[in-house]
Amino acid sequence: MNFGLNVKKTRTNAKMTQVQLAEKAGITASMISQIEKGIRNASIVSAFEISKALNVSLDELCKGA
Repeated sequence: MNFGLNVKKTRTNAKMTQVQLAEKAGITASMISQIEKGIRNASIVSAFEISKALNVSLDELCKGA
């Protein structure tokens, strides 16, 4: 499993849309979509902001990545 899939799984378990996650993380919904699909890699700053928005550790999102 990779980072993008972990983000998607965690986001859907939290019943959050890509738009909601993007707003909380301070990035675009398009970027969230691309990260989840594996098209783009998140910068370390974006990855940290996504983890904070999802209330999980960055380590948790990176497991198996």
